[in-house]
Amino acid sequence: MDPINHEDRGGHPLLAYKNEKFLDSPDARSLRILSEYLYPLSHFRREKVQDTVVFFGSARTREDGPNARYYHDARELARRVTEWSNGLANSARRFVICSGGGPGIMEAANRGAHDAGGKTIGLNIGLPFEQRPNPFISPELCFEFHYFFMRKFWFAYLAKALVVFPGGFGTLDELMEILTLVQTQKLLKKMVVLLYGSPFWKEILNFEALARHGMIAAEDLTLFQMADDVDTAFQLLEAGLTKYYLEPDREKETPAIAKSRV
Repeated sequence: MDPINHEDRGGHPLLAYKNEKFLDSPDARSLRILSEYLYPLSHFRREKVQDTVVFFGSARTREDGPNARYYHDARELARRVTEWSNGLANSARRFVICSGGGPGIMEAANRGAHDAGGKTIGLNIGLPFEQRPNPFISPELCFEFHYFFMRKFWFAYLAKALVVFPGGFGTLDELMEILTLVQTQKLLKKMVVLLYGSPFWKEILNFEALARHGMIAAEDLTLFQMADDVDTAFQLLEAGLTKYYLEPDREKETPAIAKSRV
C-alpha cells in the first residue's frame, strides 16, 4: 500500500488534509507554502496588527557579551517605539515590533516591546542548529517557518520601518532584500530604513563605493539613514513614520495587509 494513501485504524481512507504523510510529501509543497502565508495572516487580522517596525541584527549579540551595547540599545529603542505606538489614537495596532524570533538582537527587540506592555511578533525559522523562539514574543504572534522566502515575505509585507543592527550573513541578506525592494519600487509604500551603528556599517558595506563605481545611483544612498544612539534613532523613526503614515493631511492609508504587492 502506498504510504501516502494509508487508511485510518478503522480501515477508512484518510481525508487528504488530515494525512500527515501526504502533507509532508513533495506533492503537497504548495500547500505547505500557502499555509505559511495564511496562518500568520489569520493571526495578524485577529490581533488587528496593521503594520510593523522590523528589527534585524545578530543572534550572537548577548546581553552581557562584547557587543552588549547593541543589545541594550535595541531593547530600549523597541521599548520607546512601542510606548509611542501604544499612545496613538487608533483601534488597530500600529508599528508593532517584529523580529526573527530568536536570541540576540531579536530577543532584545521583543523584550523592549514587552517591557512597554505591547504586543510583539516573532518570525522564527527552523534551522539545522537549534533556534528557539525567545520568551518575550507575544504567544499569539509567535510563528515558526520552514521556508526562508515566506518568512522574508512577512518581514516585508507589513513593515513600515526597518532597523538594522550589526549582524552577519542573515542580517546582510535581509537588509539587501529590503533595500532592493525599495530601490526597485516593488514595495508600494514608504519605508524608513535605519542602520544602527555607523562605524560598523561603514566598515562592512561601502555604499559610497557602489555609487562611485556606478553600481547604484547616487540617489540610492538616500534610501537609508544611520544612527549611533537611541535618541537619534527614535527621532528618525518617529519623524519618518509620522510623515508617511500619521500626518492628518496625507491620503488615507490602506492597510498594507490588504494592498502590498510583495
